[in-house]
Amino acid sequence: MISEQESKLLMALLNAGERRPFDEIMADFNSKFPGPRRFRVCSAISILLESKMTLKSTQRLVAFAILHQNYSSQQHSSNPFLSLLVNAACDDEAEKYERSFILQLLGSTNSGSIKEVLKVSAADYIKSFDPSLLAFPQCEQLQQQYRNKVHPEPFNSIFKNTCVKNVVPDPDIPHSCNENSPEFELQPGVKPKIGSGDRNEMITELLQNLSMEGLGPRWIRPLPPRLPIQKTELVWLNPDNNHELLWDYGMCADTSRGAAVRDLISKALKGPLVPGQQEQVLVELENDPKLVYHCGLTPRKLPELVENNPLIAVEVLIKLMNSPEILEYFTVLVNMDMSLHSMEVVNRLTTAVELPTEFVHMYITNCISSCENIKDKYMQNRLVRLVCVFLQSLIRNKIINVQDLFIEVQAFCIEFSRIREAAGLFRLLKTLE
Repeated sequence: MISEQESKLLMALLNAGERRPFDEIMADFNSKFPGPRRFRVCSAISILLESKMTLKSTQRLVAFAILHQNYSSQQHSSNPFLSLLVNAACDDEAEKYERSFILQLLGSTNSGSIKEVLKVSAADYIKSFDPSLLAFPQCEQLQQQYRNKVHPEPFNSIFKNTCVKNVVPDPDIPHSCNENSPEFELQPGVKPKIGSGDRNEMITELLQNLSMEGLGPRWIRPLPPRLPIQKTELVWLNPDNNHELLWDYGMCADTSRGAAVRDLISKALKGPLVPGQQEQVLVELENDPKLVYHCGLTPRKLPELVENNPLIAVEVLIKLMNSPEILEYFTVLVNMDMSLHSMEVVNRLTTAVELPTEFVHMYITNCISSCENIKDKYMQNRLVRLVCVFLQSLIRNKIINVQDLFIEVQAFCIEFSRIREAAGLFRLLKTLE
């Protein structure tokens, strides 16, 4: 459609609506794109506007401004994109600020001069928009007003109307999630989440390589009839192979299922659940372990779940053991502040599944370090007792090989030998020598 350099320049102008006024963006558009290329760039913009999922709200306002202002010095009838502007202004499903902005571009409202509107940025226009100050004209009235100016619509065939669009919703993102959430943005050094990606990069590549009109159905061309077989002709044998088709019932599965579990997990991140709610979450996860991938939990939210509902955290982590993100969950669990609930979660995990040895060793090291660095003597004594009981449980259940951490644990016991539990742990170590 357009070159790589032009697509990058266009995306930079569309993104400038967050901070720059419309008139400055138009000035840059006119300076960066020569006259013969502007129609092609505007055609690419019109294709981007066909789907409301492609561009953000500020980008859409800048796009409409470019389509209108590029032909503002000419008669309305000379604008090849006038019909697109009129149809967008009549779209009842569009945002009201978008329809208001287009009406002001067309000069169909008395809410202010178009020059004043173009002196603000798209973001400021959306923030200051007041729907009570504008009365939207009837769609029939607007179409009647521009009936003689709008170019006739191109012929639409049945095949074109049934095309599969190139821009479709991401099936891996549940309907209740916001695809513009920072959680789905690419983070440096972090494994990409399901549904994450760079929207601007995707649009730029589409503009360079593809038409966004989609994939249309193919014409059905019947095979020509076969000629009759002559008696002197060899017959080609076609052996019958009756293959049975197997349907994949997991294909296109509904990712919006388990709404009740998502709601309960959301509450579990904010505070303890009542016993009935805990039981409901555990039963639902037991009946369908795959719900754990659609419950809304991420590694960043794990500490909140551990502190408020440790039993649910244990069950969720067990179900995620085969997930490629489990190491990220373990890393968050190791680095969170040490507490009774975090030790309870780790202790239950060690008895339920086989944890990586380096993870258990790192967690023990962090527990010992936390006890040594705390200043409050009362809290220090309390945490030392918890750590000693935790270590004795791991040793007696043969979860860890105490020889791997013998020196570190022995030094810990000697430092806090005044505490009864530390002395008991020291005696246990001596019996294992």
